[in-house]
Amino acid sequence: MLQIINPSRDPYFNMALEDYLVHSDIKEDLFVLWQNRPTVVVGRHQNSHAEINLPYVREKGIAVVRRLSGGGAVYHDEGNLNFTFITAASGMKLDFAAFTVPVIEALHQLGVPAVHTGRNDIVIKGRKFSGNAQYRFKDRLMHHGTILFDSNLEDVSQALQADESKTIARGIASVRSRVTNIAEHLDLPLSLEEFKNMLVDNILRHSSFSRQRELNHLETAAVEALRDSKYTSWDWNYGHSPQFSQRRKAQFPWGSMEALLLVKQGKVAICRFFGDFFTIADLSILENALLGRPLQEEAVGEVLAALDPGAIIPGASVEQIMSLLIE
Repeated sequence: MLQIINPSRDPYFNMALEDYLVHSDIKEDLFVLWQNRPTVVVGRHQNSHAEINLPYVREKGIAVVRRLSGGGAVYHDEGNLNFTFITAASGMKLDFAAFTVPVIEALHQLGVPAVHTGRNDIVIKGRKFSGNAQYRFKDRLMHHGTILFDSNLEDVSQALQADESKTIARGIASVRSRVTNIAEHLDLPLSLEEFKNMLVDNILRHSSFSRQRELNHLETAAVEALRDSKYTSWDWNYGHSPQFSQRRKAQFPWGSMEALLLVKQGKVAICRFFGDFFTIADLSILENALLGRPLQEEAVGEVLAALDPGAIIPGASVEQIMSLLIE
């Protein structure tokens, strides 16, 4: 496994780096530890305007950037550590636990009872400190995650716009009540740098590094170009929510989904899906398949049955997507 040393704190560069690496010709498995300055990172399929507290983010100078992978919005600062694995993809299953083992083992060595739970979280005593997400490109899989070590939880709470449907459904009072810092659970003081070293040691035990290096000049230039053309752009980070005549939202076992439809003369003219779900194929396949179709049960059912939503969103069924689109 090749470890890429990345000292950058620029969130736009760091998202571009992941994009560059997962699409590169580098054949080795890759591992990167990195940090961002204060930033909200939104999932690929999320509506940024609905996920962040824009006045607070602007007041505090917090960056906003969209990542390649699905899942929910997360907050990064320099008390937070991020890790990225890029490996050969195996099948279509989203296997998060295999990549969170080194983090959990490092914490167990410190006497912290961390466990993997739900779809993609690691928690301590029921409180989340790590969210994980994945992105696939051809035969490559990128898995990345956050680790709240000693972050500003007030900024976590204020910067992220809580999803009211989740708050009600799960009986959660606020975003802040669901998260925790690792530092709160340590018996003895430990710096983030010391924890990083422990984490690397655990990863070494699971898959030996062949070498480590920084980016060369050509790679750095390519990442910077991608940062400037894509990751700093308003279109990528916020995008245009379409004009719509129907908006419906639902919570499923595999995540929340919001459907925005523009319907003209009874047929779907625009279709967009937002949410914190994960995908293993391009979501536009599902959106485009519905264009021009009558918004009625039989027509939509035929499209969904032929397409198989579960081949795009793991766990999704025809019946679930149908219930979202048709009253």
